[in-house]
Amino acid sequence: MNCARRLVVIKGAGDLATGCAWRLIKSGFGVIMTELPQPLVVRRMVAFAEAVYAGSIRVEGIEAVLAENSEEALQLLNTGRVPVLVDPQTSVLNQIKPPVFIDAVMAKKNTGTKINDAPLVIGLGPGFTAGRDVHAVVETKRGHNLGRVLYQGEAAADTGAPGAIMGFSAERLLRAPANGVVEPLRNIGALVEKGETLVLVGGIPLQAEIPGVIRGMIRAGVWAPTGMKIGDVDPRGVKEYCYSISDKALAVGGAVLEAICGYIFNNERKGINSCENN
Repeated sequence: MNCARRLVVIKGAGDLATGCAWRLIKSGFGVIMTELPQPLVVRRMVAFAEAVYAGSIRVEGIEAVLAENSEEALQLLNTGRVPVLVDPQTSVLNQIKPPVFIDAVMAKKNTGTKINDAPLVIGLGPGFTAGRDVHAVVETKRGHNLGRVLYQGEAAADTGAPGAIMGFSAERLLRAPANGVVEPLRNIGALVEKGETLVLVGGIPLQAEIPGVIRGMIRAGVWAPTGMKIGDVDPRGVKEYCYSISDKALAVGGAVLEAICGYIFNNERKGINSCENN
């Protein structure tokens, strides 16, 4: 693989992971993403994870395609598309040995990523310790430190409360009121009013707490436990935001790009070729 297509594997293909992939591809990197057999993504219109269900999805001019195996994934890279593998254990790491691995599942804890998974390992958000689990951690919490690259310590702890938009925080989120199968009644991009029933979970209705636009909604038919995030209402009410990568995802993607470029530059100063996968 030549320098123009440096290879990065990203675990997870949700909206933040997609923002990272988009930034990297625009900068000349090749990206392979891994996902669960049934992704639990809310912002589906801007998440390459949707390719697992639909076969392919295009986000801001870049197409992701479901790949059957690592060989097909490498072939898709040559076409300028993003391969998405159903690979919860990220076995692709052992198969292709990429120079860079990013854990972007946003589980708020480390689900198995190790610092020796690749020459450069990056973790997004809380749950990772730079220098122990990963080489670098990217801050994902909205605020002054969003998008900072940490080479020591951890990102801010998860508070359970989302960042505020127009003064609304927890009110923006739709959380399952009970265990059950999700049945959306309104689609992503729909303008809704406070008190309007938006989705059923196990037959139990869930209403909007604020007016706005449905920016995200988990796929119909997914089983959700009580309290799981299944939707997102944006009080700004701008439909276009439902179909474009968020400012937060772009900031996090920029931080990932910074960490990778810094790694490449430092290796080049030492005379080490970090362009190729191992």
